[in-house]
This record gives sequence, structure tokens and C-alpha cells, in this order.
Amino acid sequence: MKSVIANKEPAPFMDIEAVCKRILSTQKKNGEIPWHDNGKTDPWDHVEAAMGLSAGGYLEDARRAFDWMTAMQLEDGSWHSAWRDGVPEDETRDSNMSSYIAAGVFHHYLITGDIDFLRKMWDPVRRAIKFVLEMQSDQGEVFWARNSAGKIDTMALLTGSSSVFFSLKCALAIGERLGRDTGGWKDALKRLKKAINEKPHLFNAAKARYSMDWFYPILSGAITGADAEARINARWKKFIVNGQGVLCVSDQPWVTMAETSEFVLALSAMGNKKLARIIFDWISDKVFDDGSFWCGHTYPDMVVWPEEKMAWTNGVAILAADAMFNLTPASSFFSHDSWDGTNFSFIPKKNA
Repeated sequence: MKSVIANKEPAPFMDIEAVCKRILSTQKKNGEIPWHDNGKTDPWDHVEAAMGLSAGGYLEDARRAFDWMTAMQLEDGSWHSAWRDGVPEDETRDSNMSSYIAAGVFHHYLITGDIDFLRKMWDPVRRAIKFVLEMQSDQGEVFWARNSAGKIDTMALLTGSSSVFFSLKCALAIGERLGRDTGGWKDALKRLKKAINEKPHLFNAAKARYSMDWFYPILSGAITGADAEARINARWKKFIVNGQGVLCVSDQPWVTMAETSEFVLALSAMGNKKLARIIFDWISDKVFDDGSFWCGHTYPDMVVWPEEKMAWTNGVAILAADAMFNLTPASSFFSHDSWDGTNFSFIPKKNA
């Protein structure tokens, strides 16, 4: 399906049309978007790729992706963690993966203004959030998953809980626009924010070697202002390879385009567009011949690995471009200034 965004100016540093075509070439007829050709599909990365299509103007293709999510939702409101060729490959029911549909749906609405789409997707979003909040502890953190038998694994992950925080904000925003009762969602969100900011002992410390644990609390808007600045500065040398991008894991020589793009989103969310553009420029030439982004490369030997062309990597690269260059009405989606930190309402601000 041709992009509905006509005559849009190309963003510096990337070919958005080429990046969208990579996602589209991966998408199946039923709307499913695997990681890559012949790869597995997980619900979080599927939604991230769909958000890239929304931002790139391929709205009907994005809606097919959300229709697939609706069709694959389980009775308890969750999704399996992975499928391959339509068959569940991992029946774990991850709270973060299950909540992310709210972010994708609200993002698509911001671009289209389609209130009927919100109404259609309200029930899948509501059921997903109900599933997730049943996994929140009294202290505020969200446990990461249930197994196939329904038993909760009580480990909490900072990256996952931060992503749930953002998804829950989006779910509240959807409910507000539809005039729907969201019950105790706002209180749950406040408890989760308090856990992320004040109770680091609740989260698996071993994951601190992953860069997402560093910047996801900022990307989600759970940590803002001076605290966000301090967090960025404290771990900059641990995760940043100057001139290259962001390491996936601090003790492994692997720079990834997705983590770098997400870090760019976090910086943009804080209002530091200048630094965000500098870092995105570092990965602007890390593309295949078709214009789509590498998944990552080793450093310093610069071996592209893996060689597969990842749909979700290209999806988040488009979101980063939108945040920097104001390509769509959703360009301030992650901006801290667009979200009321007390009531968690979303009022889009113009991205300078």
C-alpha cells in the first residue's frame, strides 16, 4: 500500500521510504511482522514495526498489523512471547510485551485522528492492561511474566517495567479520549513510577549491564528533569562508543542500531535534540544496499552482525527521525513536555 503522506520532506540521515519498504517486505498478508524474513514474531517488536509504518504513512498496513494483534490475543488479555509461522514458539506471557499494544494504538491515533480506530481497539487494550496490572506487586513494580500454566515469575525488570509505564500512560490517554472508566490505572501508574524512581532494589540488578536499563526509565518518562540528566551523565562512558552509537551490553563489543535509535528518542524526549541528531548521524551510514538499517556491528572490527534485516530496528529508526524532524502529528509522542507528570494526560507540544 502506498504511503498516504504525500510530498513529505525526506529526513536528513535516512531514506524513510526505503526503511518502510524493508518493514513491508517482511510483513505477511495476515498483518504479522516477524523480526526478519523467515524469523520469529513477538508482540512487542511487531507493534514497534507497525508504529514505524504508521509514522512512514503506511496506515492501512499498520492497521493490518493491529488486526493481527487482536486476532492473536489470548483469553486472559495477553499474547504468547513468540510465534513462528503461526505456531506458538514461546508460550510465556510477558507483561511488557502484552502492554505495548496501548502505545502502538495511541501512536496510530495521534497520526490519523481516527477515533473509530480507538473505539475498535479499546477492548484489546483494556484486556491487555488488566492482565498486566494483575502482575503488579503492592510495592509498585510489575513482574515480568506468567508461564504457560499461568504461574507468575516474580522477577521484575527495570526495562520492562519502564516500558509498561509508558504503555499504561498511553492506555490512560486512550480511555480519556473515549470517556471510558479506567478504574485504578492511574494509581497503579503512580506506584510504578515511585518504584522506578525510589526502589531500585526491586529490579533485577544483573540487567544493569544492558543499555536499555540505563535509558528506558527516561524514554518512558518515568524519570525526567534533573534526575534524567544525572542518569545520562553517570553511565555515558559505560554505554556510548563515540562516533558509533550505543552498546547493547556494556561488556560486549556490539553496537546496535535499535538501542542507538531508542537512545536518540530518550534524548529527544528530554528536549536535547542537538545531541540526539549528532548521535543519530553516527548510524546514518550503517545501512544495507537497500537503505535499511543494520541490526548492529561489532566494535572496533566493524563486522555487521547479525546479517538479517530487522523490521523492528527499522521501525524505531523511523520513530527517532520523527522525534527529531517533526514528520508526523505524533512527533512529540515520547516528549516529557507532552505528558502531565501528575495526571498523566497527553497534550502534544510542538517539537522544536
